[in-house]
Amino acid sequence: MRSVVFGEDGILAGLKTGGILVDHTTASATIAREIAEACAKQGCGFVDAPVSGGQAGAENGQLTIMCGSNDSATFDAIEPIIAAYAKRSKLLGTAGSGQLAKMVNQICIAGIAQGLSEALNFAMRAGLDPDDVVDVISKGAAQSWQMENRAKTMVRNEFEFGFAVEWMRKDLGICFDEASRNGAQLPMTEMVDKFYAEVVAMGGKRWDTSSLIARLTD
Repeated sequence: MRSVVFGEDGILAGLKTGGILVDHTTASATIAREIAEACAKQGCGFVDAPVSGGQAGAENGQLTIMCGSNDSATFDAIEPIIAAYAKRSKLLGTAGSGQLAKMVNQICIAGIAQGLSEALNFAMRAGLDPDDVVDVISKGAAQSWQMENRAKTMVRNEFEFGFAVEWMRKDLGICFDEASRNGAQLPMTEMVDKFYAEVVAMGGKRWDTSSLIARLTD
């Protein structure tokens, strides 16, 4: 990340005064603040803007984008542009805030994916049709994006798509680093990360994050 931005032939080397760098990668809040400071010294704007919604969200213009910037006018300038591929974007605070919000997002997904894996495995072992169960409970309090978009493929052991386990583990590592700084406890997330390590050992490093169920059904 630093070489791409700060390198001799990096982004800042070619960014003209008055330009705006929008970073859609998922990285630490620390590096977002470093880039924001460097951009400011160069007379440029910066927005850290990690995304959620996966490949389908990107292809269909339905991404959710969490943004951080030290200048609200900078966000206002780029908002109409990112609206072309996002259904929702929001400025959440100063530089690094977008990355912090993405960490919150990934922590939520880890827990939901594990809970859904356990629930679907339970349903199948209880002799229920998981598709029928999901059809009912997805209309109630258990509903989630993961249930709506991943339950059918999970019970069929289809994982060759979506957001890869190795990428999720990278993101969770960023969460753990930040938690060590702010004092947040992440016991469930740490447990799920260990489960993802088991999925990697099964050969699933490029499987979708919903592949947690494979640990339970194999």
